[in-house]
Amino acid sequence: MSKKKILIIDDEENFCNLLRKNVEKTNEFEVYTATNGDDGINLIKQIRPDLILLDVIMPGLDGGDVVSLIRSDNSIKDTPIIFLTSLVRKNEVGSQASFTKGYALLAKTVTVGELIACIKENIRK
Repeated sequence: MSKKKILIIDDEENFCNLLRKNVEKTNEFEVYTATNGDDGINLIKQIRPDLILLDVIMPGLDGGDVVSLIRSDNSIKDTPIIFLTSLVRKNEVGSQASFTKGYALLAKTVTVGELIACIKENIRK
């Protein structure tokens, strides 16, 4: 069985690397990273990820811009997205539903177990 592909788009390179290492430890996922929205869009088109972990605030194209570009391209528009942000604390995530327009939202303080559970719940089957 081939591993599912996950793309992390976040301007914090160390955070990307930490996430990648923790997600890859499951041996269930192949993880790619991009540190800006433009590179993220290019990687999405190249690798066709099964799920995207997307930062909200980034220089240049922010998370909202990236989502708009994804949703306007028929070849990638159905790619599941989980927003990751430091804008909210873990206990505030549920109250921010309108902020992410129905997408899953995780605080960057999420545990590895919670992250993996959210990935499994939202990944393209």
